[in-house]
Amino acid sequence: MGIQVTDLHMLRDQLVVRRQKLETAVARSETANLLQLLEQVDRALERVDHGNYGICEVCKTSVEAERLFADPLTAICLDCLKPSEQRALEQDLHLAARIQAGLLPKKGFSAAGWKVAYHYEPAGQVSGDYCDLVQNGKDLYFMVGDVSGKGVAAAMLMSNLHAMFRVLIPMGLPLEQLVERANRLFCESTLPTQYATLIVGKADEFGNVEICNGGHPAPFHAGQHGVKAIEAATVPVGLFCDQKFSTTSLRAVPGDSLVIYTDGISEAESPDGAEYGVAALEKLLAGCRELASHELVEKCLKEVLAFRAGSPRLDDQALMVLQFVPEGVAQS
Repeated sequence: MGIQVTDLHMLRDQLVVRRQKLETAVARSETANLLQLLEQVDRALERVDHGNYGICEVCKTSVEAERLFADPLTAICLDCLKPSEQRALEQDLHLAARIQAGLLPKKGFSAAGWKVAYHYEPAGQVSGDYCDLVQNGKDLYFMVGDVSGKGVAAAMLMSNLHAMFRVLIPMGLPLEQLVERANRLFCESTLPTQYATLIVGKADEFGNVEICNGGHPAPFHAGQHGVKAIEAATVPVGLFCDQKFSTTSLRAVPGDSLVIYTDGISEAESPDGAEYGVAALEKLLAGCRELASHELVEKCLKEVLAFRAGSPRLDDQALMVLQFVPEGVAQS
């Protein structure tokens, strides 16, 4: 799919800004590298003005949109790269996948009386889904999100979120202020079309939970009284720099679980194109809400896999289950 008109205007604005910065740099130090970059930006702007931006200079087909977002100077599609360039790109993707895997929280994570299990699986080599756990003092912070787009560009934004929250959480801000600060930083460091749906939560050793939802699918609270969606939400992170966020509070009792997922789970498709759906996930949780966190993750994945019945997985998947099992309470 070619690049959209609105995205084209946005990328042109970005190119103009880059040219201005390059001109300033060239005025200070006229190096061959800076002059070459300036020439590349000028050629890209000419392609925009002539209506052939995003068209491969070799085969005249569309350049992959995600590559243009990652590098607006890209002028050749993947198929037309030289063998050496394709090998270098493949090596970069392998390295990016290893780096991303290193950013994930450890398996079997537990803190503040909560035992956490998660599943994280990219649709390709790297993922735009975000999944992290941070213990700060006696509190457990948990984050699950889904960055717009796919591939390397989305993965870079995922790592951006990871770094921001790792820096901001130790500041001890109230949860809504934490998300507002992250939103402002994210908004100021991304392109206008980039955003992320996001769940940010904080849980303590007494079962008190606070959740901020920025446009993400509603998580579930599964407990002895059934399964309930936690519906409150605002707009995604990164759309408006001055966006205000609100939080929802709940109290968990021993054995209760919080289930957070990305739409790669709920929108998994069967061979006939039907979606798995939120209702099916809720029904599943209602029937096995007393399972331990790792067992609940395995149960959900097994059902989604059976529903797909061999159809390809089209989106990244992230699923996190946090079960409140305070010290002294036996776990099934």
